[in-house]
Amino acid sequence: MELDIPEELEKDIDERITHYPVSKRSAVLPVLHSLQEHFGHITAEAVDWTASKLGIQPIQVLEVVTFYPGFRQKAPGKYHIRVCRTLSCAMAGSYELMESICERAKIDRSAVTHHDPIAVSEDGKFSIEFAECLASCGTGPVCLIGDDFHEAVTDVDALLERYE
Repeated sequence: MELDIPEELEKDIDERITHYPVSKRSAVLPVLHSLQEHFGHITAEAVDWTASKLGIQPIQVLEVVTFYPGFRQKAPGKYHIRVCRTLSCAMAGSYELMESICERAKIDRSAVTHHDPIAVSEDGKFSIEFAECLASCGTGPVCLIGDDFHEAVTDVDALLERYE
């Protein structure tokens, strides 16, 4: 299957690549960010398209996708939740927060692995994963829902109602 890139997206990507005149390979991150922002995740077709666009091997793109946890290889839910799990948040209850969100949003995390860290609710509304430090150690537990930052989360019902 071939990736259908809208003209505006390709223009944006072409412009981003111009910022890396010495080595197009250096543009892998910004290209992948643009693709994920548009499509929601990075598919095998996106890896191949990026490699072709930059004149590199697909494995060189896949290495980046699999190394950086910010890149998703499967479609997230409509609202993607990232729960901080580093020490400060863990001590403040981030693991309990994860359990509460999963219970409330009906998300089954039993199949989650290091290489497939995202779990999606049955209705596709929410997806969730643990994240490393979200840089608010004094106000844990914290989470991101999309780009919305939430600190000292205790009321999961009130939190998720904002997105229903």
